[in-house]
Amino acid sequence: MTHEQLSRLLEQTEWSDEDIVRVLALTDPEDCALLQQAAYRRTTALMGNNVYYRGLIELSNVCTYDCRYCGIRKGNHALKRYTMTLDEVVEQAVWAAEQGYGSVCLQAGERDDPKFVDFVTRCLRAIHEATVSDTLPNGVGITLSLGDQTPEVYEQWAQASGNRMALRYLSRFETSNPALFEMLHTGGGKQQKTLEKRFECFNSLRQSGYQVGTGVMIGIPGQTLEDLCKDIRLFQQLDVDMIGMGPYLMSQGGDLQEIGQMEPEPLLQLSLNMIAVVRLVMGPVNIAAATALQAIRDDGRELGIMYGANVVMPNLSPQSYRTGYQLYDNKPCVNDGPMQFASELERRIAAIGRDIGWNKPGSSLRWCQRVGVEE
Repeated sequence: MTHEQLSRLLEQTEWSDEDIVRVLALTDPEDCALLQQAAYRRTTALMGNNVYYRGLIELSNVCTYDCRYCGIRKGNHALKRYTMTLDEVVEQAVWAAEQGYGSVCLQAGERDDPKFVDFVTRCLRAIHEATVSDTLPNGVGITLSLGDQTPEVYEQWAQASGNRMALRYLSRFETSNPALFEMLHTGGGKQQKTLEKRFECFNSLRQSGYQVGTGVMIGIPGQTLEDLCKDIRLFQQLDVDMIGMGPYLMSQGGDLQEIGQMEPEPLLQLSLNMIAVVRLVMGPVNIAAATALQAIRDDGRELGIMYGANVVMPNLSPQSYRTGYQLYDNKPCVNDGPMQFASELERRIAAIGRDIGWNKPGSSLRWCQRVGVEE
């Protein structure tokens, strides 16, 4: 395919499976540059020039599941477990609000016991009450990434958030390939999760008014470009509002060291290609530049933005807890203070021509269009 043919392909609005696979496979630097430029232009045209912060608060590394790829899986008995206090969670959210972050993300290992559900409920209520101000009249926006729950729990948390108009839930299905999914989720000799259950949760989330997010791991050993194409088609079928994707990275706390991982450079390029193709195919959805990109290359997160992402998630977790929340090896920014990290990130984002959407929740444009509201 000539550069001229590729340029024409990248400007189209209807994509065949063959086109998606062809672009995901790009490795030539000039071809990849054309892809990057097309995705950047498309992002600017649809989403504007802002990149939105989601201040990440990793409130607990206690998990009841044994997903084999994950460093905080239940079976990792070498890991020291923690759960932040209510005051610690609220303190980080208030700091984010005061710094101009329009949104925070609460993430934890997966649990559905009443004690945990109640703790999250109390956190949500307290965060809302503490962050309502003249600048943020509805408080900070909230993204939850807390695993599969019942419809009743999703509704309880939505009510506690105090602001359904800036309420999101991220629940990645990791891969649409059933065999790969089963391989990833057979910790302890039994499969604990199913794709069907996760899809049921998406329906429940939408019924409670959440902006629904999902995503996949890129470069899982045994995964094909056709698998990634099917993942994109599933994003379309689910009509999701936001997408979080990152490279598959090994974890010494996981149970899959024997299968290895892709070499860093091709893994990074494939991950960037996937971000760009999702932007070109899906249009006005929020796409996060995963921290895992930075684990491969220092400027990986900025590259993600250049290839079409418009959300980043600065880590606000207290430094004393961060080493206990490493889902994969060599997680970056473990020792950076939030102020140091934020100022450096802002400088890097400005250097690639983007602005920070200060004091804005950064709701998904697709969701805004669906429900008929303006950001």
